[in-house]
Amino acid sequence: MVEWFIILSLIVFGLALIVAEIVVVPGTTLVGIVGFVLLVLGTGLSFKYFGSNTGWSVTGGTAAASGLILYYSFKANVWGRFSLKTTNTSKVNEGELSEVVTGIEGITLSALRPSGKAEMNNKVYEVRTMGTYLEPGTRVRVIQILMNQIIVEPLSLNHN
Repeated sequence: MVEWFIILSLIVFGLALIVAEIVVVPGTTLVGIVGFVLLVLGTGLSFKYFGSNTGWSVTGGTAAASGLILYYSFKANVWGRFSLKTTNTSKVNEGELSEVVTGIEGITLSALRPSGKAEMNNKVYEVRTMGTYLEPGTRVRVIQILMNQIIVEPLSLNHN
């Protein structure tokens, strides 16, 4: 009786991990590999404990259960409530750069490592340095605007 509990537990946990790998955490492969190892271990133990006929029956049942569970998981959209349904198509500073011109000054609100937030003309913008790390509260000046990126430098680095 204990042997059947061990075999069924290994197979059920193996199937659960494979489904989790495919649907919940795709791309990690570790979860799927562990699930597959548990399936193989469970079916292998059925051969060891009960012989060839029972082992092949457990193997067939495991294969059928695997197919049914995977089919049902995708067909019935069981995992649909976990999936992302919207797409973020906006861009940083999109449509907000009309008041920002080269030379305008502001102050950093967050650390720029090298990107962060800065306030200019009483508005908050996502800004970027040329690689310099700046602390919050640093006075900066816009040196370049590339598409929707605002490139700033600290005022202490001006070489006018």
